[in-house]
Amino acid sequence: MLASQGAIVICGGLGGAMEALAAGVSDGGGVCVGLLPGTSRDDAAEGLALAIATGLGEARNAVLATSADAMIAIGRGTGTLSEIALALRAGRPVVTLHSWQVEGAREADNPADAVRLALAAV
Repeated sequence: MLASQGAIVICGGLGGAMEALAAGVSDGGGVCVGLLPGTSRDDAAEGLALAIATGLGEARNAVLATSADAMIAIGRGTGTLSEIALALRAGRPVVTLHSWQVEGAREADNPADAVRLALAAV
């Protein structure tokens, strides 16, 4: 859905939701950039148009949060929680989907709603 709207997508670049995101964006003809925590691109998700090995570990969450115009947070991992907090502190709009409920973030009911809310915020 993001690819069809012309959005360039940035994510953590690894497995799970990030890999599903990269595949969906790629299948939709879009561009997905992955900011990897380590120094190697070997673990990069398939479907990324660009994998950047930052060597920053969890500090790459700050780069993700401040590089995005808006964030859609999925899941309840502690890394996701830190990205939400960092994005909100940086003044970025945050939409959550099956994720943490945090003051200042908008909660989406489904993926289409999350995309709509995030794109409307920018």
